[in-house]
Amino acid sequence: MKDNNNIQFFPVRFRLVIIGLIILVCLLIARMVYLTVFERGFLLSQGDARSMRVINVPAYRGMIVDRNGEPLAISTPVNSVWINPQDFPTAYKKVYRISRLLGISVKRIYLLLKRHAKQEFVYLKRSIDPNLAQAVQKLSIPGVYLEREYKRYYPTSEVAAHVVGFTNIDDQGQEGLELVYNNWLQGIPGKEKVLKDRYRHVVAVLADISNAKSGHNLKLSLDSRIQFLAYRTLKQTVKKFHAESGSVVVLNPKTGEILAMVNQPSYNPNNRPTKDYGQFRNRAVTDTFEPGSTMKAFSIASALDSGKYQANTKIDTNPGWFMVGHNEVTDSPINHGIITVTQALQKSSNVAVAKMTLSLPPEHLINLLRRVGFGERTRSGFPGESSGYLIDHDVWRPFVLATLAFGYGVSVTPLQLTQAYSLIANDGLQCPATFLKQNKPPVCQRIIDKKVANDMLHMLEAVVQGGTGTRARIKGYRVAGKTGTAYIAGKKGYNKKRSMARYTSSFVGIAPVSNPQLVVSVIIRDPKGQHYGAIVAAPAFEKIMGGALRALNIAPDRMEV
Repeated sequence: MKDNNNIQFFPVRFRLVIIGLIILVCLLIARMVYLTVFERGFLLSQGDARSMRVINVPAYRGMIVDRNGEPLAISTPVNSVWINPQDFPTAYKKVYRISRLLGISVKRIYLLLKRHAKQEFVYLKRSIDPNLAQAVQKLSIPGVYLEREYKRYYPTSEVAAHVVGFTNIDDQGQEGLELVYNNWLQGIPGKEKVLKDRYRHVVAVLADISNAKSGHNLKLSLDSRIQFLAYRTLKQTVKKFHAESGSVVVLNPKTGEILAMVNQPSYNPNNRPTKDYGQFRNRAVTDTFEPGSTMKAFSIASALDSGKYQANTKIDTNPGWFMVGHNEVTDSPINHGIITVTQALQKSSNVAVAKMTLSLPPEHLINLLRRVGFGERTRSGFPGESSGYLIDHDVWRPFVLATLAFGYGVSVTPLQLTQAYSLIANDGLQCPATFLKQNKPPVCQRIIDKKVANDMLHMLEAVVQGGTGTRARIKGYRVAGKTGTAYIAGKKGYNKKRSMARYTSSFVGIAPVSNPQLVVSVIIRDPKGQHYGAIVAAPAFEKIMGGALRALNIAPDRMEV
């Protein structure tokens, strides 16, 4: 009986199982029909949202090149590492592996995960090299992804850093010409629709929504050969005299093009220091100084322009000093006696230039200096450029005018001073200073009469031939120029004690005199030991100007050795 009952029971259970399976299959079929027919649109959109993405396509930032096409700033493709905190594993072992590879502390990664827990995107490290990117990819850690970007690279390193400037991590200009011409250089990112796998790697590009537009290239007036030469010479000079800082500007007087501009101290824009100790500043346009005797060229030009004085007019400087009110103007320790105007510049006589200036209406010198451009920014457009300082009309006291005549009571930038001398080199015409290569003749402004400019040029040549600037002579070339040595004012004025005094040493020169092509200024701040412009700055000028003339294949105009 027992066996018969079992035989009867099994068919019942079997039937129940079959019925259950049939019901389950029917439910599955019904669910499939529901999803594929009634919910098809919703599922497709959700699938696309998880696998199809619209991503930005980075745009190439335009190159910055010198006048000969040599690269000064270029963009190179790099990868950045980012994570999705919602997918990233919190297991210590995996966190440690990625932290060790990227050089980021484990603590910092956990902090990022906690701070951005509800987000799907956070950068872990920007702009890594290709080898490191490949190593990150090999880890195959969920939630870790790579993004293609561009990073700025500066082939000339610190040599052109102050002019070119640099960009930030997002490739936006922050300093120098990178900042000024950011809109011109930066491109417009594109967009494309892509298909990604579960690791968020792009497996296919489905459509281009908009193409990335590269930025425009920028051609500068700089000549890399002269830039390197000026930088090397300035660095050697600053080091030799243990100076605080220095600047050099090389300018074409006929076009206003800046062929070189360098400063010390400098920095490497490819690996910028985290702290700023003044090395980021383009001192040639931001820092001002009292020009000292280099200003005498314009004091004498003002005297010649008045018609009261000629190059051979005699000036009595006896006994080597004279009183202006209660103040003394002196050539101490030298008494030059009776000298010509040319000799006054050649010997750099404070007494002579002060007497000439005081013999003219007060506004005569002031108006000339304003026309030259002192007291206002040049038209270079460089960010942070200083306008310097020039005396106001309501303080024309005799002693103020006397000291102004030999370079005190006025402050200028190295670029302003270089541009000022360019009008002497260019027949009295001054062209706007520019960092861009000029493809057509510029519009230049007449500042002084052509004859006055030519007379000044030959008087400045006498300074180099037999005056304070003999160390600026260049074999084979006629050179004109002027030395300058000025006290640096402190909080309590000028400290003239030998052990405490600080100076600015300078030289500004023009060559070749027969057909001026270059103006070079060398400014050295607070040199130690020697401080005269004739000793500190003039030899540096000779190296830079001589090398630049040869680099540009400018023919010699002086046959004698």
